[in-house]
Amino acid sequence: MRLAPVALAATVVLLLGTATASADSWKDKLRQAVAQPGTANGVSQNEAAGGIKEALAQGVKRAITQLGRRDGFQGDPLVRILVPEKIRGLTDTARRLGAGRKVDEFELSMNRAAEQAIPVAADIFSDAVRQMTVQDALNIVRGADDAGTQYFRRVTENSLRAKFQPIVARATAQTGVTQRYKSIVGKNQNVTQLLGGGQSLDLDSYVTTKAMDGLYFYVAQQEKEIRRDPLKRTTALLKKVFG
Repeated sequence: MRLAPVALAATVVLLLGTATASADSWKDKLRQAVAQPGTANGVSQNEAAGGIKEALAQGVKRAITQLGRRDGFQGDPLVRILVPEKIRGLTDTARRLGAGRKVDEFELSMNRAAEQAIPVAADIFSDAVRQMTVQDALNIVRGADDAGTQYFRRVTENSLRAKFQPIVARATAQTGVTQRYKSIVGKNQNVTQLLGGGQSLDLDSYVTTKAMDGLYFYVAQQEKEIRRDPLKRTTALLKKVFG
């Protein structure tokens, strides 16, 4: 069934304007909005979709600014990039033997590489917002608190990886990721192969994936805050649509 613009806008306002509503409550409000059109308080369908786009764009900008700076990853325990799990046994041994500084330097170099890659995401996410249809926006409203982030992951993941990987590769070379990894592994090739080291460990791919995971994590956090916290709605359109 195709919804009239007023009913669609009412759906957006009712769903996004409730800070503490549970998932079931949101569904109830959706059904009520469809059943009782005309309660949108002057918010048009285009304004509703535009408000959602603006909210997501605002959240993305904050996430990129937060992570794409010095210590954006290194200084944040929620997204800091640790040594790959497959060599954690080796690095734990290195720490016990007094080589913890080398492990710390290795981790630092990976986080610095991720911080350098993040700013390039701005254009990719901007394109994703511009290409979002009204139906995409309404699907996001009906979805979970991170539905917008799920949309971004679906439409940006491949292009983001393609853009990130070369930057990460250059950054890992500049920050000495591979050299620091080799200094931990040393010349014991048997131990290296047993723990998954050597050529089989693609550090550039690992850092790229972790950088993307960190970005999507904070995009999701920003999305939830904008949905729930009126103070995060900093423009007239956001305030009008999110009620």
